[in-house]
Amino acid sequence: MYLNNIIIDPERLERLIEIAQSSLLPMLKGALYYTLPLTLITFTLGLVLAIFTALARISTIKPLQWIARFYVSVIRGTPLLVQLFIIFYGLPTIGITINPFPSAIIGFSLNVGAYASEIIRAAILSIPKAQWEAGYTLGMTYSQTLKRIILPQAARVSIPPLSNTFISLVKDTSLASLILVTEMFRKAQEIASTTYEFLLLYSEAALLYWIICFLLSIVQQNIEGRLDRYVAK
Repeated sequence: MYLNNIIIDPERLERLIEIAQSSLLPMLKGALYYTLPLTLITFTLGLVLAIFTALARISTIKPLQWIARFYVSVIRGTPLLVQLFIIFYGLPTIGITINPFPSAIIGFSLNVGAYASEIIRAAILSIPKAQWEAGYTLGMTYSQTLKRIILPQAARVSIPPLSNTFISLVKDTSLASLILVTEMFRKAQEIASTTYEFLLLYSEAALLYWIICFLLSIVQQNIEGRLDRYVAK
């Protein structure tokens, strides 16, 4: 029915084309100024947090293990949207007000840190114990063995799932629109609210997300291909 109306009414078709063209630049700006920077910043911070969390999880120090487990359990056991709402809408009720973009950074970083920590922890545990023993035999300490032998191998193992996490994060940033961050999907919402062409604008936003993720998947494949050169077949 929707397509029939467009085909029958040339003026409507012309209007839709005009809206799609005029909305492309604002959405691209939203992606360039907010979506991609938010993805890069939160993934970087989340990755640092994930490394420390993963090391705490495999540590022999019980309090560190408990804190890390509690953090991962809370983040993985609650929806990301709820976490963002608590930070942006909930904290002001106790006198802590954070602007939209920093709120998004905090929320996404904590979320990435929890999920990525499990990837890194699994990668570290996948390295044979003989590698640890080899480091100790050479006179290395625990930290030296971890830094020089274990982590480089674990990094190669963890890159594919971490790349998937990064690509998923690009899509998840659309949730930032609900805490007033003017990223790409927020721009689509704003334009749709004035033109009432919700299907067109949201479909256009979906197409842009798909293009970005498709390009990132190509980069991911190239990285994995380069890493495979150093793996014995």
